Amino acid sequence: MKVKAFRAALPHTLPICVGFLFMGVSYGFLMRSKGFSILYPILMSVFIFAGSMEFITVNLLLSAFQPLYAFLLTLTVNARHLFYGVSMLERYKNTGLKKIYLIYGMCDESFTVNCSVTPPPDVDKGWFMFFVTLLNHLYWVSGTTLGAVLGTFLRFDTTGIEFVMTALFIVMFLNQWEEAKDHHPAQIGIACSLFCLLFFGGGGFILPAMALMLLCFLLEEKRTGKGRTI
Repeated sequence: MKVKAFRAALPHTLPICVGFLFMGVSYGFLMRSKGFSILYPILMSVFIFAGSMEFITVNLLLSAFQPLYAFLLTLTVNARHLFYGVSMLERYKNTGLKKIYLIYGMCDESFTVNCSVTPPPDVDKGWFMFFVTLLNHLYWVSGTTLGAVLGTFLRFDTTGIEFVMTALFIVMFLNQWEEAKDHHPAQIGIACSLFCLLFFGGGGFILPAMALMLLCFLLEEKRTGKGRTI
């Protein structure tokens, strides 16, 4: 059962592997360039496992100690996970103890696969989602470790290296756009994001945008009388 689930999950995570390895190496290099021990990026990739927040944490660790600011910033940056979690409540039912790791290890990419892919009938859904999450976690940790090790011996200008996160999200969005038959949810997301960006500015648009998207999807579901996969 576990072997079948692993084999079913692996192909869906391979495209993510490429992006995670590249981003992880970039993150490892960045941490080492800022003078951190090799253990910092490795342990942070294992326990935080939130790519965008890990890049931001580099500056937080180098600035004055402000726990409230760090908490609010983390909540803002990762607020989308609140909406991810709500939408995955039904899928995570009856997964046993695996649910603990599924909740802990859920990232954007794992959410995308587990939310949109239906495993084969002979594959246990819980183990399929577990291996999707575990593989993505391992890719990120491996890339970070490699970057941290290489960063010990190599030195180069890391200015702008944080853009790899933005680049990955753009690629994933374009890939989902090409695969999806209905582009209405994506159009709603773009419109809500642009509206909130103009209204709230670049520093505070994420939470309002996510809330507005959720409201729009709920209204759309009520209007059409059927659920929609976000």
